[in-house]
Parts: sequence; C-alpha cells; structure tokens
Amino acid sequence: MKIILLGPPGAGKGTLAKLLEERKGFSHISTGDLLRKEVKENTALGAKAKKFMEKGLLVPDSLVVEVLKKNLNPNGSFVLDGFPRNISQAKMLEENNIDADTAISLKVKDAIVISRLSGRRICSKCGKIYHLVNMPPKKEGVCDVCGGALFQREDDREEVIKKRLEVYRKESEELIGYYAERSKLKEVDANAEAEETYRKLIEVLGEDGKKRKN
Repeated sequence: MKIILLGPPGAGKGTLAKLLEERKGFSHISTGDLLRKEVKENTALGAKAKKFMEKGLLVPDSLVVEVLKKNLNPNGSFVLDGFPRNISQAKMLEENNIDADTAISLKVKDAIVISRLSGRRICSKCGKIYHLVNMPPKKEGVCDVCGGALFQREDDREEVIKKRLEVYRKESEELIGYYAERSKLKEVDANAEAEETYRKLIEVLGEDGKKRKN
C-alpha cells in the first residue's frame, strides 16, 4: 500500500510515518531526509540539490522526484511525508509512476499546532528534540544526552507558525480536493497525542493498515 500524509506543520506526519514503519513495515519516505542523505553522500543528485539548499531555496520539484525515484521501491509499501504540497507536484508523481493508493489528511486545530511547535526545543550539538510540556529536558535549556544548549528554531516561533499555517492552507485546499475527486482521500482527527492519532489512523486504513512486516 502506498500512502501520502497531508497535514499542516505540527500535525504529526513524521511521527505517524515512523510508527507505521516500526509497527506495520511501511517504508517511511521523507523528502527532506532523502535530500540531506544525497547531499551528505555527495551524489550527483546531492550536488545539484546542495546548490539550492545552500542558498535557502526550495529544491526544484523535478529534482525531488528524481531523488524519490532513486530511493523508492515501486512494488513496496511506503508512507510519503512532505511531498506533494500542491497539485502540480501530485501530477508529477503520477507521471513518474509514484502514485498513492490513499492520501491521509490530518486535521488539527491551529491552536494545537502552535502549542506543539512553539514548545519545541532542539539541542545545538546533537540535534535531539525536546518539548517544554510533553518532553522537557531534566535541566532547563540543557540537553540530557550531550549537555548542549537547547534553542528554538526560527520556524517554531508563534508569529512564523501562523504564517506557515496560512501558506499550508493556500497550498493544500486544492490538493486535498484533488485526491478527494479521485476517491483516494481519508481524514484523520490529529488533535490528540500521537498514540491516539495512530489508533485512529489504523482504523481509517482498515484492512490495509493490518499489513505486517515480511
């Protein structure tokens, strides 16, 4: 089964994708992770992507699709996280035979997204992620693992989060309709914690969600 996760920043796409990977044997495909991997390994695709990433620019859709084609098993089950973000990208996936069986739209209130993201802190040394409410460090401002200083990403500041949500709504409205018209869209309430949302996701997937590791 091939699943695309749609949802605003802070909806829990990455967490749910990892749970599906660990518990059901799906491959979690994050376009951001794949691009960073290609850059780190200094591949030809990575070299092309690096030119855009170093300038703070979005990597062209065509290059992202090439990276996906390289890393996807077309006959395997996967959860695609972070792509597509608009209809143009969705069509490009289909044209390259990277099509989804199901698109899951994670529905979450803006206030909850803001709470989740604004409370996030990241270690400046090892990159471990904390949350001031849900997963705080033992000592305020200090990483439990390496003792590095914790910081808040610019993207996680409340005013920036609100702008990100506005952008998401503009981009996602047509995309969600696109999958709905093709009878591929399913919705999941993602306002609760990860385990509860995961349970609802499995219920929505039904028999397809019962896939086991080979």
